[in-house]
Amino acid sequence: MKKLRYLALGLLMAMSASVNAQQKKYVLIIHGGAGTILKKNMTPEKEAAYKAALTLALETGYKTLKQGKSSLDAVEATIHVLEDSPLFNAGKGAVFTHDGRNELDAAIMNGKTLEAGAIAGVTTIRNPISGARAVMEKSEHVMMVGDGADKFAKEVGLTIVDPKYYWTKERWDGLQQAIKEDSTKAVLDHGSKKSMLLGTKNHDYKFGTVGCVALDNAGNLAAGTSTGGMTNKKYGRVGDAPIIGAGTYCNNETAGISCTGWGEFYIRNVVAKTISDLMEYKGLGVAEASKIVLNKVGKMGGDGGLIALDKKGNIAMPFNTEGMYRGTVTADGKVEVQIYK
Repeated sequence: MKKLRYLALGLLMAMSASVNAQQKKYVLIIHGGAGTILKKNMTPEKEAAYKAALTLALETGYKTLKQGKSSLDAVEATIHVLEDSPLFNAGKGAVFTHDGRNELDAAIMNGKTLEAGAIAGVTTIRNPISGARAVMEKSEHVMMVGDGADKFAKEVGLTIVDPKYYWTKERWDGLQQAIKEDSTKAVLDHGSKKSMLLGTKNHDYKFGTVGCVALDNAGNLAAGTSTGGMTNKKYGRVGDAPIIGAGTYCNNETAGISCTGWGEFYIRNVVAKTISDLMEYKGLGVAEASKIVLNKVGKMGGDGGLIALDKKGNIAMPFNTEGMYRGTVTADGKVEVQIYK
């Protein structure tokens, strides 16, 4: 009898632990890009630097939420930290285009109102995520591009920098390597139909887009994404990050989503909005919906990952690459950062 009581008690404790694990509520999640991120290729110093930057971003966002500020404020503050770090392909660490320029894109969305703002191809805004928020809150538009977006940002008082601000040796070297590979590829592909397909060459060193989704004290979600685009991109190419519904989407009734990866495939699959639609119209959970859509991207030949957070604090962080810089904060302030699979 005593044995039975102990067994029953043990079972109850196990069930209780399981319920508690399932009830873990997340309030803020981030990504810093996905790609071929292997531990064997990472020095201990660089790994520590990435983890420190991700941790600082998470702590900044969590502090913002604890102060009672909105999820939009938390997303913006968190992404500022990542944009100001040369480690990520956003803001300071943006990659170079074929012409040796840095062209930045960003988007932000309010899950409560479905208001959204985006910028693309900007060259002088220190923190592109703030440019996206300014478009959402200080104009009647959703997206602005190029010189016009830069001019608007200056007029509304955002921090403007000389384009030289974005220069980093690592990104410049990445461009030179990409140009070298392109010229080699052109010789190998000469005369083939495949060489005529623009925008279908995938250089892994483009990864590093940053994103954040937050859930505030009022139960409102917000999502944001910021990127320097693709190394060696030409012809004013724009990826998925600033396109609402493709790389960024947020709806209080479903989830906030921010994507990272090969943008052309995320645009063609309308990834972020499709996840939301599967949740809204099919009743799927955030993890299942995210997995289904990312699998679709993979089957088409695209790679990358995404983060998603629903109104109950459930998360999904799937990726189909070797790694994705990512991190979470729970409602009680526990920070967790991961890099590899």
